[in-house]
Amino acid sequence: MVIINPVFIDNSSIPLAEYPRPQFKRDSYYPLNGYFYCDITKGSEKPSFDKKILVPYSPESSLSEVNHVLQKDEVLWYKKSFTLDDGFVKDRVFINIGACDQITEVYLNGNCVGKHYGGYNSFSFEISNYLQDNNELIIKVIDDADTPLYGRGKQKYKNGGIWYTPISGIWQSIWLESVPSEYIDSVEYSISQDRKTLDIKLNNTGSTEDVIVRIIDDDSVVSEGKYKVTDISIDISNLKEWSTSCPEIYKIVFEYGLDTVESYFGKRSFSKKTIGNNVYFALNDKPIFQNGLLDQGYFEDGIYTCKSNRELYYELKSVKELGFNMLRKHIKVEPMIWYYYCDILGILVWQDMVNGGMPYSPLRIVLGAFKALQFDDTNDKKTHRSKESKEVFINEAKETIKQLYNVVSICTWTVFNEGWGQFDSLYVASVLKELDSTRLFDNASGWVDTGKGDYSSKHIYIRKVNMKNDHNRILALTEFGGYSYKYNSENKGKIFGYNVYNSAEKLAEATFNLYNNQVLPMIKKEGLSVAIFTQLTDVEEEINGVFTIDRKLKIDKVIWNLINSSIYETFERRIGNE
Repeated sequence: MVIINPVFIDNSSIPLAEYPRPQFKRDSYYPLNGYFYCDITKGSEKPSFDKKILVPYSPESSLSEVNHVLQKDEVLWYKKSFTLDDGFVKDRVFINIGACDQITEVYLNGNCVGKHYGGYNSFSFEISNYLQDNNELIIKVIDDADTPLYGRGKQKYKNGGIWYTPISGIWQSIWLESVPSEYIDSVEYSISQDRKTLDIKLNNTGSTEDVIVRIIDDDSVVSEGKYKVTDISIDISNLKEWSTSCPEIYKIVFEYGLDTVESYFGKRSFSKKTIGNNVYFALNDKPIFQNGLLDQGYFEDGIYTCKSNRELYYELKSVKELGFNMLRKHIKVEPMIWYYYCDILGILVWQDMVNGGMPYSPLRIVLGAFKALQFDDTNDKKTHRSKESKEVFINEAKETIKQLYNVVSICTWTVFNEGWGQFDSLYVASVLKELDSTRLFDNASGWVDTGKGDYSSKHIYIRKVNMKNDHNRILALTEFGGYSYKYNSENKGKIFGYNVYNSAEKLAEATFNLYNNQVLPMIKKEGLSVAIFTQLTDVEEEINGVFTIDRKLKIDKVIWNLINSSIYETFERRIGNE
């Protein structure tokens, strides 16, 4: 196994200074994170840039040092001057932005170099023709946290309950890189279902036809060859498999003319496997129980952005130490380094598409928690979502799949959540499946189940966990729990939780009983093979996290290990008895 312990850059004046894209890395790296001049204006008012903001933290966060919620009639401006070091510029230079919410215009030395729509996916613009000895970068951002057009996740101007403080502007790393005139634009990995072959689709510029590819295990080259860029297929039958218990990762290096890219991959496959009368999720053809947490990725001081990558890594490491093997990334796309940490730690990931569309009715949330009022409508073609909004959702979902396609740990895409913005889910899922046939799809998580997709996916709060296996799909409890208690003095204001307890002891007892008396019987009787507990951390008023918002564990690790070991043992007995 090559990459086990990530390298952190501590005591740096640059926040999040580590290279932000581990799966497509060059030695050309000019970080722009740090202080920018900024301003917030209205209408046609010109910016004075008399304030400062610490990037990549959104202006709404305390880490940004701005503490201002950008309104829909306001414009957020960034300005930074930079001079490139001698030898940095090869032939072409690009500016990369991990994510910027929501409509972004980038200017260099008075020239508009590009415009991007949407707040969650990464983008790049070439700036080669506009570079000078001394450069002035200006970025203009507008954002509407209530828009029905773009994906917005849980952001809301009027936050409270399950809706949280909105963010705007740059919230992931921003950096420059330089490449030769002929360079690798992207790579795409496909592992054959029998896991014997690695097929690589390489997108390149220029006329060079050959590329040298090396696969490295520790410091040893285990495979090396020269290939036509249009036909790269490598025998990996002798390599070790990636799994949650042994996350084997292999470094892969591409040399294309003067361009060198370092990347990595894992040898694994995801599938459905029928055993007896039930359908199960399988990793490398072996059924496993996906035992996870809902993870919304919010932080007390950074909102969408963690203060340091070290903290981000150790949060994920703690998930494994508690005995969980999966996270459902809920209605947010994380920085690429987050997925890298999941890859090297062996954490399966369910990736939600970012919801949008019309506002989600509070009544729908409340009613959906009760079985008698579930929205099990087999026809989701009736919708108030506009044609343009539908197109935007599909395009943003396509961008998400393209951006995250090579992530080793992502096993499932969640298309729609609890009917929010849902439309014609069978059609939308079919469009997305054309982009990725290697992973599973949860078409409609929670309710408004159209009876298709790879999972029979239910959210159960308040009422007893009682599910029936339809024997055609994987039985999945994709949200449950939501247990909370009002701890210390941190919760002086309003709180939200599905079941609220007045002590840590009662919380622990209730959580243990929930798993022991409700989840385990569903594994034994119905073949349940996915359970996603709500949630990893508290978020603002919603205090149902396994951890508090400042990442303090509420229930002792020993209890969680006991719960989780019981889940795996029960599932293995169930499979053995099929």
